[in-house]
Parts: sequence; structure tokens; C-alpha cells
Amino acid sequence: MRGSGGGWWNVARGCVLTIGARAPHPYPLPNGERERAEFAARVNRIEQQVRSYMARAAVKKMETSTSLLEAAKKVLRQNGYAGLSTRDVAAEAGVPLSQIHYHFGSKQNMMLALFEYLNAQLLGRQQALFSDTSMKMSEQWDRACDYLDEDIASGYVRVLQELIAASWHDAEVAKVIRAGLMGWLELIVSVARKAEATAPGALGPFTPEEAGAFAANCFIGAESLYLLGAEKKGVPVRQVLRRVGDLIRVAEKSG
Repeated sequence: MRGSGGGWWNVARGCVLTIGARAPHPYPLPNGERERAEFAARVNRIEQQVRSYMARAAVKKMETSTSLLEAAKKVLRQNGYAGLSTRDVAAEAGVPLSQIHYHFGSKQNMMLALFEYLNAQLLGRQQALFSDTSMKMSEQWDRACDYLDEDIASGYVRVLQELIAASWHDAEVAKVIRAGLMGWLELIVSVARKAEATAPGALGPFTPEEAGAFAANCFIGAESLYLLGAEKKGVPVRQVLRRVGDLIRVAEKSG
């Protein structure tokens, strides 16, 4: 089922036409107008059955893939990247191990798919946040801090940081993670550019690109420190991020 829908469709249609062309009975070559109409109707019915089957198969494959990714997220949170096994993920999802190889090919590909699956959802969420013109920048920063708490709880932060560590010695992993993070950076830079255009000087000494890098450094660094247990040692990792929101509020009032 890995081929494209078009490929399967052409093969199926070719088989139908071949049967009609070769079989002396019950599918002889249509000669009269009525026979041609009946033959065309039979072909159409079979075509519809093939389409329906392919649609159901595509939905089933997507559901299984999503189920495996959700299972991988859970197992990763419990065992970490190094301790994660495809066998454990399959068991958590309640499917044969062969399904992981079928859908992803390898543990690494499964983890990269998991990152892209989660990252796309969260980046869309962030885009909606920064597109909300009813919110001040300070309020958007506060909401971003709320989202960080949610992402820690959901396991996304753990997935991201595990894959960042893996990317240090794996160029393929690095390529995917870098592309994912660049999406976030580009979004923040676009927000900074709008702020600068609306209120020149609002970024102070920062360029939009520097403001984007600053925000990324803040959140990526905070995630690392949190996972290392710094908050348990008294370091106000997430609280200091919220103080940045307070600083933005002061700038908004003075402006």
C-alpha cells in the first residue's frame, strides 16, 4: 500500500479493462450501444469500489501512524531517547512491531516523525497567538510562557531536547530539528518586524533577527535547565521568563 493512489488506481483500472478485453464471457468486448453502456457502468462501479477502498486504507494508515506517534511520545517521556525501543512503542500502541517498520522504517525515523507531528501542531498554535491583534506583546509573551508549561506537561519539550542532543552526532537528525526550529525563529522575527514597523525603536538596540534569537535562546535554554532539574535546586527558570513579560509591559506603558 505504499504506492501512490494514482499508481494503484491505474493498475486497477487496467485490470478491469484487460478483463473486459480478454474474457469471452461474462465480459465480452461490447459491440452495440447498449452493451457499451453496460460495460461502462460495470467499469464505473469497480472504479468507485477501488476509490472507496483506497480512501479507507489511507484513513486506516493515518490512524495507525498517529496511534504509534502518540505511543512513542508516552514511551519517550517514561524511558528517554536512549531507553526507547520500537518494541515498547508497538506494545504501547497495541500493534505488531512490524507496523513501526512499515510506517517509519526505523526508530530514528519514528522519532523524527514524532517531532514533526508535534512541532507542526504547536507552531500553528503559536502563529494563531501572534496573529491575534487584540493582544499586546506583553500578553502574547505571557501566553507563550503558559504554552511552555503545557509543552513540558505534554512531553513535547522532552522530545525536542532529546532530539537536539541526538542531533549533535547525527547529521540527518540535525537537519530535521534545525528546520523545525527555524520555523519558530522565523515566526518570532516576523513578529519583531511588525512591532518595529508599528512603533519604531520598540525593540531598543535589537534588530528583529536579534530579538528572535534572544527569545529562542530564552526558551530553549529554559527548557534545558528545567529538564536538568534546575528549578528543584532553586533556580527560577520559568519565573524569570515571566519577568521578561513584565519588562515588556513597562516598555509598553512608557511608550
